This record gives sequence, C-alpha cells and structure tokens, in this order.
Amino acid sequence: MPVPFIMPKFDMDQEKATIISWSKKEGDFVKFDESVLTVETEKVAIDVPCPATGTLARILFKDGDVVPVTKVIAYILKEGETLADLPNADLPTPPSKPEVVPVSKPVAAPQAAPVTATPIAIRMAKEEGVDLSRVPASGDRITREDVERFISDQKSKGRVTVAATPAARRVARESGVALETVAGSGPRGRVQSVDVVTAAKSIPVPTTTVSGREAEIVPLTSIRRTIAERMQQSFQESPHIALTVEVDMTEAENTRKRFNTQVEKLGQPRITVTALMIKVVAWALVRNPYMNASFNGNSISLWKDVNIGVATAAPQGLMVPVLKGVDHLGVSEINMRLLDLAERARENKLKLEDVQGGTFTISNLGMFGIRQFRAVINPPESAILAVGSVVRQPIVVDEQDRVEVRPILSLTLSADHRVIDGIVAARFLSDLVVGLEAPSMLLL
Repeated sequence: MPVPFIMPKFDMDQEKATIISWSKKEGDFVKFDESVLTVETEKVAIDVPCPATGTLARILFKDGDVVPVTKVIAYILKEGETLADLPNADLPTPPSKPEVVPVSKPVAAPQAAPVTATPIAIRMAKEEGVDLSRVPASGDRITREDVERFISDQKSKGRVTVAATPAARRVARESGVALETVAGSGPRGRVQSVDVVTAAKSIPVPTTTVSGREAEIVPLTSIRRTIAERMQQSFQESPHIALTVEVDMTEAENTRKRFNTQVEKLGQPRITVTALMIKVVAWALVRNPYMNASFNGNSISLWKDVNIGVATAAPQGLMVPVLKGVDHLGVSEINMRLLDLAERARENKLKLEDVQGGTFTISNLGMFGIRQFRAVINPPESAILAVGSVVRQPIVVDEQDRVEVRPILSLTLSADHRVIDGIVAARFLSDLVVGLEAPSMLLL
C-alpha cells in the first residue's frame, strides 16, 4: 500500500504547521529521510524528511497552507504501485484516474508520465526555482542542458525565475516584496531571507486609517504571534521578582584579553563578553540549583543539565537558541557554538533541537548602549538574566576611599517567585559577581 506522508509533530504542544515550500513535486522520486518540504512551526522553520523511498504522489496541501499535525499531506508510491492504488478518502475523484465517459463523447487525453530528470538537473532546478514539469526534455530524461535552455528562454521572454531559499520566499510573502526586485547574496545570486528583509526596508510603507488615525498594519507571523502569547502568558502566570547588581568587570576584561591572545594564535574567533558570561552563569547555576528549574504546578523540576538560551534577534522575530551542557564546556567551545547558533538564527537555519531544552536564558542588550533593563522570563524556565552595557565610571576601590575609573556592568535578574525566593536569587547574583570579578574562582 502507498505510504501516507503525514505532517509530523515536532514538539509536545504543537498543533499545526505552515507549509513554506515543497522542494519536490508530484511524480518525483524521493528517498527515505530526504528533505521534501519546509514547514514553519510556532518556533522555527524545519525541513521535513521523507517517510519512505518511492514516488511522491497526490500532494494535498500547497505552499502557505496551515496543516494540523498528523494530517496526511501526500503519499509515497512504492515500487510497483501506481496512482490507482491511492485511497479515495482524501479526494472525491483521484486526479490520476481519467473520467469514464461514453464512447460517443470525446475521450480525455491520457495522463502524462511522471517527469524524470538527472540528479544534476533536479539540483539545478531546485536552486533556480524552476518547475521541472515545464521543462521540455531533449531525450528520455531532463538534463542540466535542458534546464539551462529553459531558464535562458524564460529570461529572453522576460519571465525570469528567481532562485531563492524557502525562508526568503516566506519573508517575501509576509512583507509584500517581489523576489524579482531583490538582489541575491547567496551562491549563484540566490536570494536569502536577509536580502528580502533589507529590500523590505526600502519599500514605502502602506498606511490605513484606524479610529480616524493613519497607521501601518503589520500582520502577525506565526512566530511573532507565538512570542506575543508566550510573553503574555509568562507575565500573567509567573509572579516576577527583579533584582539588580553592579559588577566591576576589570578582571573579566583582563581574562578575556588573555583568552583572545591564545585563541588568535590558534586561528579561532575572539571570545565575546556573552561567551564569558555564559560560562560564569553556568558555574553559578550549578551552585544554585533552584535557579536552574521549572515550575510544574504540583512540583518543581531541578534540571541536571545546564542548557543556557541566548535571546537573539532574527529576521523572523526573537529567537532563543540553546547551548546544551555548558557547565562542561570551555569558554572557547562556548564561543564557537554561540557564534554558529547566532549565524544560523539570522539565516533562519535553526533546527527544532536548537531551540528546545533551555533551563535558563540570557538577554544581552549591552551592544545597543542599554545600561539596565528587565527581561520577561522565557517559560517553562524560572529565571532570565538581563545584561546591560559596560560603562566606565568612578568607584571607591579600597578602605582608604581611593577612587578609580572602572568598567561597571549592570545585571538584572527576573525570577519566578513560585520557584525562587528572594534570598535564592540574591545568592545566585552574589555568585555571579564573584565569578565575574574573580574568574579564577571558577577553577575551585
């Protein structure tokens, strides 16, 4: 029997997913675990693997459709199976079966055989956004030369097919940008999502009248809507308490300079303040287990893993990629993983596992000159640390009231009072101050 291709459930609380684009079409040969389409959940865009090897048949949902999880979205025909073997439940009349008519009436033309193409032709068509069913074959299969000839013909007719990533096409739909007007920065001029975001900024913003006043109406994307709902839920359900401390970053800066001297010799990227902060936070979380916890209604989960999320701005909205097991990682490894996650977040290439399993979050706005702020807890976590900018200011440094100009950092902790008492939060912040002002303490 044909294998039903269902919309998978990627997360426990997921109910639906939006199809961004199909990378295969009906009649294409597909392999088990091969990426066939890209969907967007409430958290991230994901490539969906094929459940079996065979021929893709009867695609029931198109790009842009919102599909409930476990819903059949297509079928995979195994070797020897035909369209006649497909079930009749999904469509009243399967498109593969021509209508039976009296002999006296005109008979429908026989259905064309599935399009076949060489692997190179398939890859090129995918990269260039070409529908292979429109490409005439010069032989028994569509070749690379056929695809190139088709693209050339389309350009000469003024019908240029734009090569773009699925994320770029989604962002273009949401922002109303014509892909034909966007210059691509990817391989062979392929349009990336960041290209569309840049182009959208130059488009005059349409306005409408709301309550007698002009306003720009921006529809919520699924990710933006999820962010709004989760932040509202967090602030309504979690009684937030906030505590702020100031840290003398002199020793932390000196330590980072020594680290950077070593990593530059190894050809590795320079250590960021955030990477050093993550290491110290992980050390403090181990010393204060209730800070690394979740509230479950009737119980509290004290997580053994220390998985720190870092709030990151991305074209599709705020993302929180998670670094797993950071209490067992060195600063250099943390730094490289952090840079990788941040880059993939900006390119909309995060996988679901990259944003799952967080136990604590850091939000750093210091690079924007923000000295101090209060962040909203990212559920189901119980705390989030807001990191401000390092500001050089005069402070008293000894008992003789000697004053020096030192780099001072403001840290504000938001904590769920159902799990974390004020004294617990204060001890955690005290450990953070110790770890940042004397990084050698992490070796104890």
